[in-house]
Amino acid sequence: MELRHLRYFLCVAEELHFGRAALRLGISQPPLSQQIRALEDDLGVRLFRRTSRRVELTDVGQLFVEEARRTIHQAEQAVAVARRAQGGEIGRLAIGFSTSAPLTPLVTKALFAFRRSHPNVHLDLAEMSRDAQIAAVADRRLDIGFVRSIDSPPTPKGLVATMLLEEDMLVAMRGDHPLAGIGRAIRIGDLEGEPFVLYERDLGAGFNEQVMLLCRRAGFEPKVVQTVQGLASLLGLVAAGFGLTILTRSLMALHPENVVYRPLDDPAAVSRLWFIHRNQPCPPCTRFIDIVSAGPGHDAAHDQDRTVGADV
Repeated sequence: MELRHLRYFLCVAEELHFGRAALRLGISQPPLSQQIRALEDDLGVRLFRRTSRRVELTDVGQLFVEEARRTIHQAEQAVAVARRAQGGEIGRLAIGFSTSAPLTPLVTKALFAFRRSHPNVHLDLAEMSRDAQIAAVADRRLDIGFVRSIDSPPTPKGLVATMLLEEDMLVAMRGDHPLAGIGRAIRIGDLEGEPFVLYERDLGAGFNEQVMLLCRRAGFEPKVVQTVQGLASLLGLVAAGFGLTILTRSLMALHPENVVYRPLDDPAAVSRLWFIHRNQPCPPCTRFIDIVSAGPGHDAAHDQDRTVGADV
């Protein structure tokens, strides 16, 4: 039994006339009669009583009408779902991100635009370290990752990494710290001997490495007095005077009491945000990539540079 047999049956059941049904279906009457008989033979029942003057449904045929309609509707629904899924209109999109990514206008604008244009795609969002994101994208637990790395992150075969944003790195410290009041940008060398509060190694992968490299280039090893697992703890300990830290410019959006931000006078003091995904992304992922590539991030980065320049 094929779906077209059910459609033929329903048309005859509605018209109760083979000639009118054939005209409506755009076929000739003999093939239509043959298809109905083939359906009846396949089912082993009679669906119509035929006389020279009229066609009517049998009791079985009357019961079969509703079931045939449900079957056709379900088939149409299945086709529609498949097409919408292929078009990225429905489904699931799993996104990982570094701590600072949700505060980056590029990312927030892309997420807002995607949710508005694809309301039936469920978003699963997870804060994860760089290496955990890469592993999760590789084994398909994530579709997309936003990671920090000064250079292209180490990705296995089959993954693509695209740089989305390059932004300055700033020093965060208590407002009463001696360096907070100097009348110039802070040099890396000014931080020698200062206590640092940083993310734990795994969470800070890609960013901590850059901080360490900057300090070593200036001739000293940073004095790390505390490592933390979250941004709130990081800024909280800075506000409590445990030490200072280095952050991306995006995080200036946060203004804890007693914490101030000062620019770093070093051309190498930049952080890069990368977008990773598989080279054969799922349909919703493809739609999200299109949104990110369409330009909201460029505008966001430009606006962010103007704002930060005014603040510092």
